[in-house]
Amino acid sequence: MRQDSRVTGDHQRNALTVRAPGGRNLDVQVAGPPDGLPLVFHHGTPSGIAVYQPMLDAAVERGLRLVLYARPGYNTSTPLPNRTIADVAGDVTAILDTLGASEFLTAGWSGGGPHSIACAELLPARCLAAASLAGVAPYRVEGLDWLAGMDEDTRNEFSAALAGEKELTALLEEVAPLMRELTAEVLVAGIGEMASPADMQELRGPLAGYIAELFRSGLSEGITGWRDDDLAFVRDWGFSFGQPGEAAPVAIWQGDEDRMVPFAHGQWLARHIPAAHTHFSHGTGHLHLPFGDVFDELLELARQR
Repeated sequence: MRQDSRVTGDHQRNALTVRAPGGRNLDVQVAGPPDGLPLVFHHGTPSGIAVYQPMLDAAVERGLRLVLYARPGYNTSTPLPNRTIADVAGDVTAILDTLGASEFLTAGWSGGGPHSIACAELLPARCLAAASLAGVAPYRVEGLDWLAGMDEDTRNEFSAALAGEKELTALLEEVAPLMRELTAEVLVAGIGEMASPADMQELRGPLAGYIAELFRSGLSEGITGWRDDDLAFVRDWGFSFGQPGEAAPVAIWQGDEDRMVPFAHGQWLARHIPAAHTHFSHGTGHLHLPFGDVFDELLELARQR
C-alpha cells in the first residue's frame, strides 16, 4: 500500500494505493476524521477522484470519514476486463480492510448508484446503509423502457454500448479529448439539452468546477474506465435484489426533471428493491445533490438496524 498525506483546509487527505483482488491497484483518497465511520462514495460516469468541498464538509460535520476511489480503468486504477457491477464488492472490501474498518455507509451518484446498491446487496454484514442518487436501473428488465427520456447524447452513448465494445470505443475516443481539457465555463456553455433548467441552476455554483475536475481526472489515462462502466450498465449486473432483511437498506433519490438518468429509472428501482426508502423530488434534475440530507438518512437507517 502506498500512502501520501496532505492537509487541505481543515481536513487531512490521504491518497492510497490499495491492492485489490487479482493483484490490481486501486487509487483511493480518504478525508475526514481518522476514527470516523467510513462513507464510501461512488462517482458517476465518466469520473475519477475529485474532492467536492460541500460533500466533504457534510461528511465531516457528521463525523464521517469520506472515502473516494477510482473504479478499475479510471486514473491509475488497474483495468478489470469484462467487469460487472458486482465486482465493486471485492474492491470495496479491499479498501475497508486496508483502512481497518469493519462497517461502512455508502452512496453513489448517477453511474455510481448501481455500485452503491451492489454494496448493500453483496456486503450486508458490513454495509449499514446505501443511497443511490439519480442512479441508473438495470437494462433489459420488465416495466422499464431504459432509453426513453434520455437526452440525445446519452442515448447515443448507450446505443453504442448496446452495439458492442468496438462501436462504443470509437464514439468515446472521439469525444474524450475535449473532456480531458474541460473547464467549468466550457461545461456550462456546452452541456446543451443534457441539462434541465433545474440542472442549469445547480451549475451556477461550484458544482460545475467539480464535475469538470471529475471528467478531467477520470479520462486522464484514457477511456477504459468510461467504456467498461457503460458496458457493465447494459449487461447483467451480477447480482439480484434480495428479500427484505437480506440486504442493507437502500435509499433512492431521484428528480423528475432528470434528462441523463430519467425519472423512470428511480421509480423502477423503488418498486424492485425490497423496502426501498424513496425520495422523489419535483422540479429537480440530475445535478441535485443534497449531501447533508442524504448522509443524515444513511446514519438514521444505520441506527435503525
